[in-house]
Amino acid sequence: MKKNDIVEVKIEDLEFPAKGIGALEGKKVYVKNSIPGQTVKVMIKKNRKDHAEGKLLEVIERADIEIDSFCEHFGLCGGCANQTIPYEKQKELKANLVKKLIDDAGVKGYDFLGIEGSPEVYEYRNKMEYSFGNETKGGELNLGMHKKGRFTDVVTVDHCKIVDEDFNMILKSILDYCREKEIPLYNNRSHEGYLRHLIVRKAKTTKEILVNIITSTQIVWDMNELVEMIKSLPIEGKLVGFLHTFNDNVADAVVNEKLEVLYGRDYFYEEILGLKFKVSAYSFFQTNSLGAERLYSMALEFLGDANNKTIFDLYCGTGTIGQIVSKKAKKVLGIELIEEAVEAANKNAKMNDLDNCHFIAGDVFKKLDELKDKPDIIILDPPRVGVHPKALQKVLRYKCKEIVYVSCNPKSLAENLADMQKYGYVVDKVKCMDMFPHTPHVETVVRLYRK
Repeated sequence: MKKNDIVEVKIEDLEFPAKGIGALEGKKVYVKNSIPGQTVKVMIKKNRKDHAEGKLLEVIERADIEIDSFCEHFGLCGGCANQTIPYEKQKELKANLVKKLIDDAGVKGYDFLGIEGSPEVYEYRNKMEYSFGNETKGGELNLGMHKKGRFTDVVTVDHCKIVDEDFNMILKSILDYCREKEIPLYNNRSHEGYLRHLIVRKAKTTKEILVNIITSTQIVWDMNELVEMIKSLPIEGKLVGFLHTFNDNVADAVVNEKLEVLYGRDYFYEEILGLKFKVSAYSFFQTNSLGAERLYSMALEFLGDANNKTIFDLYCGTGTIGQIVSKKAKKVLGIELIEEAVEAANKNAKMNDLDNCHFIAGDVFKKLDELKDKPDIIILDPPRVGVHPKALQKVLRYKCKEIVYVSCNPKSLAENLADMQKYGYVVDKVKCMDMFPHTPHVETVVRLYRK
C-alpha cells in the first residue's frame, strides 16, 4: 500500500466526528465520511507505520442501516454527511462516540443519560453562510456550499432541506440577479473580483430575517435594485435588514472590515425560553433555536438549586445561558472575549429586566484575576478548542462545589474532564443534545461536583 493507491476497504468502526475505520495489510485505515458496514473505494493519502488515511472516492456497498438521501444536493454538497442514516441511528452513533471519548480519557463513575433529539429534524437552522463560486474553473456563477471534498469549488443549494423555503428563495433570487447582471466573482487565488459570501439569518419565533451580502471593494455597485427585489419576494418571514459587508481580507472567510445598512437594521430579535434576544449581524447565536431551548433547559436542570448563589458564566457569548439561569440565581457574572457579544449581552439583560446579570469583555484567563466576587457555581461554555489548561487551573482554584460544562466538541471536553478529575472534581452526569441533525456534530452537557 503506497500513497495514491486506490484500494477497497470494509468499514468496521467509527471515530468522532466522522472517520470510518477499516483495516488493510494489518493496519487501520481511516476514511472520512464513511460509516460502519460500508465497503468503500479510497485513495490512500497518507501511509504511516501504524495507520493509513484514505480519501473516499465511492461507496461500493452500502451499510445495512442506510436509507436513501432526502436532499437532491447530497453527494455534491459537503454538508449533511449523515443523511443516509436513519435519525434514531444518527443519535445512537453520536451518543456512543461521545461516551467512548469520555471513557477513553479515563473519566469514570458518571451517569450517562444518552442523547436528546432536535425538536426539528428538517428546516432547523436559523443561519446559513453561503459562498459565491463555481463548480468548475471558469464555470457558471454558483451560490451555495463548498463541494464535497473540494474546498475551492461551490455548488448551488437552492433546495436545501435543513433551512426553510425563505432561505432557498432568497439564495436563488440573489444568484439569478447576479448572473443576469454579470457581477464578477471574487477569485480566492488572484484576489481579484467582487462577490464573496452571502449570510441569511432568520429567527424561528419572530420570523425576522437579515440578509448580508459580502463583497470586496474592487467595484462600485448600487444594490438598491437588488434590495427592492428581495423586499418584494413572497417570503413567509419578514425582512428587517439588508446589509452590505466589505471584505478585502485574503482569507476565504467572512471578515467584517466595514458594514453598511442598505435597508432596515443590522439585527433581529429571537426568543428563547420566554426571554427576548437582540442578535446583531455578527453575533454568535445557536443555529438551532428550538434545540437551544432544550440545551439551555438541560443546563438549567443540571444546575440544581441555584437560589441565592453567585454564578460565573465563562465564555458566555451573548449571555444567553447566563440570562436564562439568572431566574434561579442571586447574581450572574459573564466573561466573553468578543466585545460586540458582551455589549449585546448587557443590552439583552436590560431589555429582559434582569438586574442581577452583568457581562464583561476580556480573556477569561486574565479577567479571573481581576474579579472580587467568588462563585458558588461555574458554567463553562468554551469554543471548540475547549478551556486552555492555564485558564482551567484558575477556574478550578475557586473550588466551587458545582460546575456545569456545555461543550460543542467532545474531544476537547474529554481532555478537560480528565484534567478536572485531577483537581478533585467528579463527573456526575453527562447528556448529549443533538443540535445538528444529519451532521456528525453534537453538544454535550456535563455536571461536575467537588469531592
